[in-house]
Amino acid sequence: RIQTLRAAIEPQLTAYLQSLKSLRWNVPFAPDAKLDQVESILVEKDNGENGGKLDSEKYKFCYHFYMTQRPEMRSESGLFDGGGDDEVESVTAANHVLLPAREYVGLWDNLIYEAGLKEKLLKFALSALSFSQHSVDSNVIACNRLLLLHGPPGTGKTSLCKALAQKLAIRTQSSFAYTHLVEINSHSLFSKWFSESGKLVARIFGKIGELVVDKNNLVCVLIDEVESLAYARSAMSSNEPRDAMRVVNAMLTQLDEIKSSPNVLILATSNLAHSIDLAFLDRADIRQFIGLPAMPAIRSIYKSMLLELMAKGIVQVEDLDASQADSEGLLTSLAERSSGLSGRTLRKLPLLAHVQHTSRDSFELHQKISLADFLDAMLLALEQHLADRRHLMTDALPQA
Repeated sequence: RIQTLRAAIEPQLTAYLQSLKSLRWNVPFAPDAKLDQVESILVEKDNGENGGKLDSEKYKFCYHFYMTQRPEMRSESGLFDGGGDDEVESVTAANHVLLPAREYVGLWDNLIYEAGLKEKLLKFALSALSFSQHSVDSNVIACNRLLLLHGPPGTGKTSLCKALAQKLAIRTQSSFAYTHLVEINSHSLFSKWFSESGKLVARIFGKIGELVVDKNNLVCVLIDEVESLAYARSAMSSNEPRDAMRVVNAMLTQLDEIKSSPNVLILATSNLAHSIDLAFLDRADIRQFIGLPAMPAIRSIYKSMLLELMAKGIVQVEDLDASQADSEGLLTSLAERSSGLSGRTLRKLPLLAHVQHTSRDSFELHQKISLADFLDAMLLALEQHLADRRHLMTDALPQA
């Protein structure tokens, strides 16, 4: 169906984009009523620049159309739901989603990093899949299709993996009819059935193998906090259970077996890369550090949140690119004071700021907040967060 729609829509879409005087990239927008079959449009540039305008007449467009999967088609029923005869076999070992999924729409656009980082990872994934589809001999050119994202907590590593899988589902429609995201629940393998963890790892990959058999499927396997399953064997003490080593061995064995399938991509994350077994690290084609946001990224994150609040009618609509000097100064001060905070923490501040502002006696429930007032409230919320963090660190110190 989507190919039929594409043939009908693409000429109209080209004419529509060329009729616009300018386009803002990396910002989704709704087209006019003439394109009622298109819900939203996102214009991207391969160099990974964040925001900005471009002249629609100077560029050629490459289109990727997609429809999100209906809820009843989201995953194959019960494949990773356990359902065995005993407690071990009944463990829900993984979550399984058919992509593109509606809850991941916009995720890629709202993850803000240094320019080009997301595009680099997307190009790696597409190149790795291209090598496998062309049957490049892995004995000659190493390609394990394994990507590791590592860095401090709250930097969006897991979300970036999910967004990358969603992006691949859209970009590879001509090669794969379906894209599956299988998220392995690492911690569920280390509950009271610790001694069975090696068997559970083998069982999970056995189920993944059932999907991989169909070459129309692209299977993205997400292993969050991979150090749980690939803990460095060299750091294990003689007192640790032997099953800990069996789990690492089982994981490495399964990775070596599944890489022979050309339609699998492994995405792994870790907050503790130094704890990961060297054999796993050696298998990763890319080990990408995801750090805390730098100043330009912090400003972009704040601007994206303010635009969302304006769009939803909470903050008064103002042009952030041409805001008054006092608002610009507040935004700069806010960004500078936020240095060293994770993206996860930054995204909590608008709610806390709203609590700060609406606590005033004069505030009315449906009243829109001016940009300057909301930025003031954001600064207060930030200062409160920093104070709370200092108190937590003080409480954590050993008492003399």
